[in-house]
Amino acid sequence: MSFNASEPSGASGLACDIATIAAMGAHCLPVVTAVLLRDTAEVFDQQVLDSDTIVEQARSILEDITISAWKVGFLGSAEGVSAVAEVLSDYPDVPLVAYLPAISWLDEEQQQSYLDAFRELVLPQTSVLVGNHKTLTDFLLPDWDSERPASARELAVAAGEHGATQVLVTGISLPNQFVDNVLANPQGPITGEKFERFEVNFVGAGDTLSSSLAALMAVGAEPHEAVGEALAFLDQSLDAGFRPGMGNVIPDRFFWALPPEGEEGEELGENPLAIALQAPEEDEEETPAEPTTRAPRRMH
Repeated sequence: MSFNASEPSGASGLACDIATIAAMGAHCLPVVTAVLLRDTAEVFDQQVLDSDTIVEQARSILEDITISAWKVGFLGSAEGVSAVAEVLSDYPDVPLVAYLPAISWLDEEQQQSYLDAFRELVLPQTSVLVGNHKTLTDFLLPDWDSERPASARELAVAAGEHGATQVLVTGISLPNQFVDNVLANPQGPITGEKFERFEVNFVGAGDTLSSSLAALMAVGAEPHEAVGEALAFLDQSLDAGFRPGMGNVIPDRFFWALPPEGEEGEELGENPLAIALQAPEEDEEETPAEPTTRAPRRMH
């Protein structure tokens, strides 16, 4: 189940979650928390749903369908955070992937109340907190004043103080136009991937990564097993990204469904992620999903 905002560009929010989770071979149960007014370049405004509407959307389907993972994106307001956290608390054994976007379209007071509620109510229930290095540093270590960037471990320690188990930090700047992406807990880094930086701006990358990670955890993968696969999926989605309007580039979450460039007449290849997520044969020992057949190269 994904709690996220709806927005008309299809680049981020629930449209992204639905496409990504479907591309991973799972089924998304989308719960609308707000409506963003935006294009592919920026967010102009938002309309927030009341708490009762958010809760009733979730509870009506939770009485019908058993879920296997949560994805939390933008929840609209501090009241929306409280409403979602109430639902999450009734299912403590279901893994939660929480994505923290930059919420620069909110005024300072709204941002602060939202982040305070997220820190107090969502982080204690979070299996993996996902976010850009700068966004997570501002959120978890607001008083950081060192010239040295905060490490993934330091961010994980700060998140752990509020109950989050692990942190997936993206976009850590490295020399020579590379970025690092690290899964860490308070004891230190666990796994990660370094990619070459794209020279274009994307919208929807964070939602793509977090929802693909949630889909993999939904089928039983541990975070340290799923992160490499989710990062590879994001990298390939960005590599195949397209610009439908005058703003930023949108990841193509169905890159695997297209024929290779210059091979329009050939048969479409199968989705390597769907293959990886298939249940093992009865006479085979279950093993973690293998990496995709195409190695990740770079990530913005």
